[in-house]
Amino acid sequence: MVRLRPSGVDEPDAHALLAEYFGVRAAGFPGGGYRTTFPDPTAFLPPAGVFVVLDDDDGVAGGCGGIRRLADTPAGIRFEVKHLFVRPAGRGRGWGRLILDDLERRAREAGAVDLVLDTHHSLEAAGGLYARSGFESIEPYNDNPNATRWHRKALA
Repeated sequence: MVRLRPSGVDEPDAHALLAEYFGVRAAGFPGGGYRTTFPDPTAFLPPAGVFVVLDDDDGVAGGCGGIRRLADTPAGIRFEVKHLFVRPAGRGRGWGRLILDDLERRAREAGAVDLVLDTHHSLEAAGGLYARSGFESIEPYNDNPNATRWHRKALA
């Protein structure tokens, strides 16, 4: 049975997933120049955030993702989705949606009024997942050089 578990970004399974994710992004990034930055582990420790790993039916890490708290807005607490990744063997099985739903639930439980994320237009499957999950396009909220699209989902 597939299960989600909290993990530190520097734990072996999470670190391996992030390394694979960054490698895939760097290899397929249009025009090259993808900037890889491993996340600060403290950004994904409660209450600042959380990072989860999805284990497949055999207990093998098959995907990951996290949320981290950003500066509050006048409306309230805001979290950002980061590093949502599913290994190729798990794609098309709804695992990305499971991870995203879990992260959204955790953000709600932490009192977030909205959830934001940035992505690149070349990640078409991710863009479709975000749209189906209720995220709407917004103006850039950061200067991430790897991003071309920014999205927000109201949680309150």
